[in-house]
Amino acid sequence: MTEIMEASEWRLRCFVMSLLFFHVSEFMLALHYHGAAGVESLLITGPYLVALTFGLVEHHLESMYLPEYKSQTYVAYLGLALVIVGEVIRKLAIVTARRNFTHEIKVDYDENHQLVTHGIYRYMRHPSYLGFFVFAIGTQLLLCNPLATAGYMIILWRFFHDRIEYEEFFLVEFFGPKYEEYQKIVPSGLPFVK
Repeated sequence: MTEIMEASEWRLRCFVMSLLFFHVSEFMLALHYHGAAGVESLLITGPYLVALTFGLVEHHLESMYLPEYKSQTYVAYLGLALVIVGEVIRKLAIVTARRNFTHEIKVDYDENHQLVTHGIYRYMRHPSYLGFFVFAIGTQLLLCNPLATAGYMIILWRFFHDRIEYEEFFLVEFFGPKYEEYQKIVPSGLPFVK
């Protein structure tokens, strides 16, 4: 029982460190590329806090009442690997796009805005969304949370599906046939999203 509790605490520490790194690095990159960053660059919203709370409550309750759920070391290591892979994909997207990457969807044309199709964008149109998707699911696998993992997958997939559709409407408006050709050749990056 003590081993399971120690493993659970290790996973919880990794979870907290992963979140801290993710949010602070998002803020710092926004500050670096745009010269200013507001609290919105931390990417902490009400629904996000609800999701985190759900995951932490599940982790706590299962650690207390179903400790065998928390003894799946291979699941935790898979989660940690996904956290790292997701972070790398997302940060590559930000660093590649530089000033063209923002946390909010641009709905007004800016003549300085360029279509980025090199680097990681050569392989997927929305690597930052895929990175966050993989990262977030990884955090819940790290905690060995079966319910939160399933919830995160469904809710995040739906969120990014809708967000990509909305964002691409404006990208077609801004870049016209150039973006439409890019859409035909390069996948979105998110599973089952054209």
